Amino acid sequence: MNRVSGKVAIVTGAASGLGKAIALLLAAEGAKVVATDINEAGGKAVADEVSKKGGEALFVRQDVTSESEWIGIVGTTTERYGRLDILVNCAGVFLDASIEETTLEKWRWVLSINLDGVFLGTKYASQAMRKTGGGSIVNLSSAGGLVGTPNASAYAASKGGVRLLTKAAAIEYSKAHLDYNIRVNSVHPGVMVTPMTDPMVADPEGEKAILEWIPMGRLGTAGDVAYAVLYLASDESKYVTGSETVVDGGWTAH
Repeated sequence: MNRVSGKVAIVTGAASGLGKAIALLLAAEGAKVVATDINEAGGKAVADEVSKKGGEALFVRQDVTSESEWIGIVGTTTERYGRLDILVNCAGVFLDASIEETTLEKWRWVLSINLDGVFLGTKYASQAMRKTGGGSIVNLSSAGGLVGTPNASAYAASKGGVRLLTKAAAIEYSKAHLDYNIRVNSVHPGVMVTPMTDPMVADPEGEKAILEWIPMGRLGTAGDVAYAVLYLASDESKYVTGSETVVDGGWTAH
């Protein structure tokens, strides 16, 4: 119950799905959690749940595409807790559309949240982390950031960008370059049971088609991803940086 005891974490997209599971698990394992989301009711409910279980959490509304809000979130965190040790960039959106159907406006919307948000979080969290000796940044990419799938071009581009931004940041913050002692890793979920993927599996035939591509024969859970994030956030992974942890039931092993 103490795998991240004494650490301070920011988790974006924490109001539901993967972000909620990650925030709850980090808090259960001893971290003080700043949960952020545009969904105020959901985010407050997560912070309340942490408190009821004896943990410590603070909800702050955040639009991850806003640079000023990122500066404010990091400032609020360090003012309240004195440090920042963990950032989990989890906020994300999905667009089900072919390339021809994807408007430039929708393309930019997906990339602004899924990729710009990760860039901004990495930029401002790293400045706080290096002041107190380092930290761990965990970026949620996707199995869709490793292999191509139809009707997901904007999503795939954004998540592929997250994968390589992660690797570039890992090198930049390592002892070989800036020596910030900040590890940066990505997690790549497959099709998980979350509100984002509900439309994909609403049709029994659609779910069957997805399951046929998953060697383990089931959809993943938010908890499956949360435990991978916990490992990367903790000191157990102190020799791991620039890596990609795939949590997809074997889907990308094809």
